[in-house]
Amino acid sequence: METLPRFLRDSLTWDQGKELSSHEKFTVRSGMPVYFCDPRSPWQRGTNENTNGLLRQYFPKGTDLSGYSQAELDAVAAELNDRPRQTLGWKSPRYKLDELLLEAGDASTT
Repeated sequence: METLPRFLRDSLTWDQGKELSSHEKFTVRSGMPVYFCDPRSPWQRGTNENTNGLLRQYFPKGTDLSGYSQAELDAVAAELNDRPRQTLGWKSPRYKLDELLLEAGDASTT
């Protein structure tokens, strides 16, 4: 998170789950407030739900990921980050992030 530009670290919205059980420590160390979606409210986390569906094309629900190498997991992540999304105007997440970073760089030089 520290390598992200400041404008991408305003806050973090997290799904319910034990993954961020130490969110208070995270907030203190990062200065980034953490928000949680309401239980049983998938519309509050549309990108998360969509990404879960895309991931299940590679790994069915309940798949033990420990059977995959880091290189295999990285390859899936790269494919998903290069896959155009309707919500991004048919741009890929990687392209859209690059675009945002370039715009932020241009704004800091003016």
